[in-house]
Amino acid sequence: MPSSELTGTRDEVDSARAGSVRLDHVTHRYGRGGEGFTAVGPVDLTVPAGQFLVLVGASGCGKSTLLRLIAGFERPTGGSVRVSGAEPRPGGTAGVVFQTPRLFPWRTVRGNVDLALRYAGVPRAQWPGRRAELLARVGLEGTEERRVWEISGGQQQRVAIARALAAENPLLLLDEPFAALDALTRERLQQDVRRVTDRTGRTTVFVTHSADEAVFLGSRIVVLTRSPGTVALDLPITLPRGDIDAEELRGSREFAELRARVSHAVKAAAAA
Repeated sequence: MPSSELTGTRDEVDSARAGSVRLDHVTHRYGRGGEGFTAVGPVDLTVPAGQFLVLVGASGCGKSTLLRLIAGFERPTGGSVRVSGAEPRPGGTAGVVFQTPRLFPWRTVRGNVDLALRYAGVPRAQWPGRRAELLARVGLEGTEERRVWEISGGQQQRVAIARALAAENPLLLLDEPFAALDALTRERLQQDVRRVTDRTGRTTVFVTHSADEAVFLGSRIVVLTRSPGTVALDLPITLPRGDIDAEELRGSREFAELRARVSHAVKAAAAA
């Protein structure tokens, strides 16, 4: 069999694995006629299962649009999106974390997590154990009975992450989840997300404007051009993962070089 056929077959198998994402010549347009505009595309992108992909680009380049297409919240105008080899389904394909936590303020931390477990179909008898496990993953042990307004913005976002992990979907999508937080809280949550996703092995797609955040979090970075967003740079990140010293990593020469390269690519793509 020719090597090209072998490669094609391997790609098809990889793109059908749980948590994998494949975008084939995807475009998306809003509006109709002369008032419409193309937000993104064409984009061809394959995200293997277990990879941490970060989408970076200037405002309006289509990062969040791509995330919504992967989540199944919208259907592409052209091309196809596949998650685990099938069309994405809203609420059933991925755990999603937005820029704001979107918690239910009348519920406790326990109540917010339990609701996610209920929607995920977890048997009620398993809720206490699963809830404790989820809150431990995001560093919120002992907060179960606190109301939403009794915890900080960073803690609220951790609850949102715990909810997104509740269904054990193999894919996690995060749309600028730390943009509204102060710098110190943002860095702490970056470490939390990096640790949680490394330990669970979930495929992750993360949207950000920040080159620093992208390099710290991602095992791969894709920079998008200005609207309509297309791939300007597809960069694998070979920095060490696992239990690492975050300050040491950020202070390394390799980190600084990658951050500068991504920052330059974002600025060049926005100006092109």
